[in-house]
Amino acid sequence: MKKYITSIILLTASSTAFAEAPGGPNCGWGNMLFDGTSGLGNHIFASTTNGTSGNATFGMTSGTNGCSTNGTLTYGGKEIVMSPIMDEFSEDVARGHGDALDAVAVMMGIEPQDRDAFAETMHENFAVIFPSEDVTAGEALTAMHGIMQNDELLTKYTV
Repeated sequence: MKKYITSIILLTASSTAFAEAPGGPNCGWGNMLFDGTSGLGNHIFASTTNGTSGNATFGMTSGTNGCSTNGTLTYGGKEIVMSPIMDEFSEDVARGHGDALDAVAVMMGIEPQDRDAFAETMHENFAVIFPSEDVTAGEALTAMHGIMQNDELLTKYTV
């Protein structure tokens, strides 16, 4: 019996990586059955219930089961990992164009029509983003977000 339960948990582990599924935090029978509880186990069982019966998908398309598609999907992970391309990125910002600068713009969700403005703004603020040779990727990202928040066009990408 222990092998059976362990197998079920292992098979469903990847589907539980997103405990708050699309459709909203109250979406599906699993959320109804485990309402008011917390903890990894309850999230696994709620997610498994929703995933095996397909009721969350049905709820999103029919507007039932506490599901809604009106909300904005969010991602709680890290935005971008810039460390591996930091040298190339700083060179591209200094020039005002380049593949690493384009890659960061894409990772940040900058729309194609705004990428030239992004590149120009980053270039104009090179000294703010890279005040010394010892700047970390995190410090550069923080500076970039500050610059973008103060830019009329790019502020929409910092939300």
